[in-house]
Amino acid sequence: MKQRALWSALIAAALAVAGCGSATRTDTPSGGSSGDPQQQRKLVVWDWKSGEPAAATYIEQAKADFAKRHPEVSVEFVAQPFDQYYTLLGTAIQAGKGPDVMLFNGGGQIRDRAGALLPLDSYMAGDKSRLAGWEAFSKDGKVYAAPVTLQGHPIYYNKALYEKAGLDPAAPPKTWDELVTGCAAIKKATGAVCFALGNKEGFGIQFFLSGLGSGILTPREYDDWIAGRRDWDSPNVRRVFELWKQTGDKGLNNDGANSTAMFSDVFTVFETGKAAHIIGLMSDVGHWNDFAEFLPPDKIGVMTAPVVTEGATPSLPYDGGIGYAVAKWTKDPALAADLVRSLTSTGALTAFYQKAGAIASDTTIDVTRAGPAVAAIASEIKSGRPALHVALSSKTLDLMGRLSQQLLSGSTTVDKAVEQLAASDRKG
Repeated sequence: MKQRALWSALIAAALAVAGCGSATRTDTPSGGSSGDPQQQRKLVVWDWKSGEPAAATYIEQAKADFAKRHPEVSVEFVAQPFDQYYTLLGTAIQAGKGPDVMLFNGGGQIRDRAGALLPLDSYMAGDKSRLAGWEAFSKDGKVYAAPVTLQGHPIYYNKALYEKAGLDPAAPPKTWDELVTGCAAIKKATGAVCFALGNKEGFGIQFFLSGLGSGILTPREYDDWIAGRRDWDSPNVRRVFELWKQTGDKGLNNDGANSTAMFSDVFTVFETGKAAHIIGLMSDVGHWNDFAEFLPPDKIGVMTAPVVTEGATPSLPYDGGIGYAVAKWTKDPALAADLVRSLTSTGALTAFYQKAGAIASDTTIDVTRAGPAVAAIASEIKSGRPALHVALSSKTLDLMGRLSQQLLSGSTTVDKAVEQLAASDRKG
């Protein structure tokens, strides 16, 4: 998620002067007439991916697929800086005009803005069985975006560090106590800490909750959490935040976790052997393909959450990762929806997987030849479960990020943090 600060001024000007990059408009050639039926129509797409080199082939494939059916329509991608993306998008939504198609993270970010989006169920009916991850882009029984990637939070570990500490890299720890004991051995032998943690943006707690949660909550508590019946008074829910604080208090994390950016400084901590584990991603950044630049594929391990609570059943936490939606204000909904179909076509998603290493939403793509880490992730997808943090609203996630920083710094207590989160969650 490379950030491009220069876009902020440009986009602010576009919002004020050009109506947010007005949708499905016609381009008027110099000296032409705005009523000319021969003018080329245009669809405008906002995202934060299209400007990245790793996504270039994916975008090209999607545009080529769309051009076969609509040669008279041009498509303009406007790559936004991720750290300002939802602020800029919120301004467009308030104005009621902007891009035709826009990229979203699954979960609270899209659900909070569903009122500005077009339901895609009728347009994407033929793709439902081919693509996975729909639930993360759904609200009240309707689908508002088509999934491009599957996003999850595998726990990656450095097998080379295990070997140096005399641990079996083929047998990662199954319980929390085993993990802590193994980490002590690794630190003694190599100096590496247990976890690479970046919480400058407050994202680290989301990864922690979802990556480790299936080993802490009971299966019933997990199901209830996803269904919206969250019991914040449960000792196991409280345990999540106790362990979060414990990792900081006992030096299990890298120094300066609250000042280390998740994207992408913390991944360097893991890649360079300064931490034995990282709760990473499985889409197109902070994942096995990124790590391979420093670590040989056979030295990148993937483990399930260590068991903390008796009866917990560890599983891979994943949902739809990112997906494209259609704005309600677009002038030609069917045309914009057809562009979304091209952006989630098998050819385009295959290119995204091959070039960026993304675990695509297309279940027909074979990813098992990419290396042992990918094979391990793929084998867990069928039994995987939705990520815990995705069930929370964006407001509660923002609050959780701030409180997580305070817990690590010692400026609040677990009791106070959980009480505030419960109140926020009940408000919705």
